[in-house]
Amino acid sequence: MATAFFYPLFWVFVAELGDKTQLVALCFATRFNTRTVMAGVFGATLVVHMGSVVLGGVADRLLPAEWVTFAAGLAFIGFGMWTIRGDDLDSESCHNKQGRSPFWIVATTFFLAELGDKTMLTTVAQAAVYPRYAVEVWIGSSLGMVVSDGLAILAGRILGHRLPERAVKTGAAILFFVFGTLSLVQGGSKLGPPAWALGAVVLAVFAFLAFRRQAPR
Repeated sequence: MATAFFYPLFWVFVAELGDKTQLVALCFATRFNTRTVMAGVFGATLVVHMGSVVLGGVADRLLPAEWVTFAAGLAFIGFGMWTIRGDDLDSESCHNKQGRSPFWIVATTFFLAELGDKTMLTTVAQAAVYPRYAVEVWIGSSLGMVVSDGLAILAGRILGHRLPERAVKTGAAILFFVFGTLSLVQGGSKLGPPAWALGAVVLAVFAFLAFRRQAPR
């Protein structure tokens, strides 16, 4: 099923726009060979997203289809809020320690950064939507990550390692909000008022967690 490959590819691509791991990729690309950086990103992503696909399959078995669609919509709206908030990039995250292989530095950093990140959670959501096509979701989501980071590195080189970060994040957030709302309505139309009440509470929690750090430090 082509959509089980291309949808995860597209949504992970969008989720990675302006994400901290994309910024780390740009940082590493100034220190190491681009092919080495992309190989490290791809290797780490394959491992993390394999686990994400398993989690998504478990979610599909535990929840009815309409609840999966409804939950995916909530998650996408949450990802939109997360994208607007942005991530903090540790200035030491792409620091090269002497004696370490560049590939393993990149792969290890990305593996740790991806755990619990929105690209991982996007893969979980897609795997729950397409539980019968685990391999397609796994490969598609992993390629989406590599394509997004690869284009960011290319654009960064052309623009002097500076990207229009605000515009990129705004565009990605809008996509998440629009398709999240559509998925929410599609799944919620088959559920009752208690589901919508629960969804409202979940979105309120997402909003609180996403924007509570916006106050000046």
